[in-house]
Amino acid sequence: MKSIIIFSTVLLLSVVAAHGVNLKQVKCLVCRTVVDEFKHEVNKIDPKKNIEIGQYRLDSKGNAVQRKVPLALSEVHLSDMLDSICKKMDDYVRATYKSNGKLTLLKLITDEGMNPLMGEVDIIQDGDLNKSLGYFCTDIVNEHEDTFIEVISKKEKNAKDKICTEVAEYCGEFTDSIDTNDDDDESDDTEEKESQDYDKTEL
Repeated sequence: MKSIIIFSTVLLLSVVAAHGVNLKQVKCLVCRTVVDEFKHEVNKIDPKKNIEIGQYRLDSKGNAVQRKVPLALSEVHLSDMLDSICKKMDDYVRATYKSNGKLTLLKLITDEGMNPLMGEVDIIQDGDLNKSLGYFCTDIVNEHEDTFIEVISKKEKNAKDKICTEVAEYCGEFTDSIDTNDDDDESDDTEEKESQDYDKTEL
């Protein structure tokens, strides 16, 4: 049902041709969107929930040593979560803002319903129905999974720049057009702030 709603919505929106779209810029946007989505999912984990982790050593009685860590810090759990993030790319479309022509990835349906920014953009019409966003996501996650897990689990500041610009080097040439204010003081972000930020990623 959700896919039908999204498809019907796209048909009613203004569309523009995909000519001249910079695929490297799209990959940068996908990387930054993955950061937003991953952070959003991690923030939903109950901070009181722990998981037992086994270690390759035994105590004096020959029992395997177990220790508890917060679920949000479990590399195995975070890896499983990250693997499912790329499915969320089905909810996004490439678009340009009517006001300035800037390229963006727009999430059609947010947690609150239809994205209110729809009226401000032109959807980019292309032959692959934006499936390339999922392909880019898979490549990015496979190549930089460890970095995503390390940066997000530690709640490092400026996570998008750290992962997508400094480590993956996808966004370096677009630095001047990236709004970095949304990454300030990430460790103090509230879940509500995260929910608002991850609904759109733009250059």
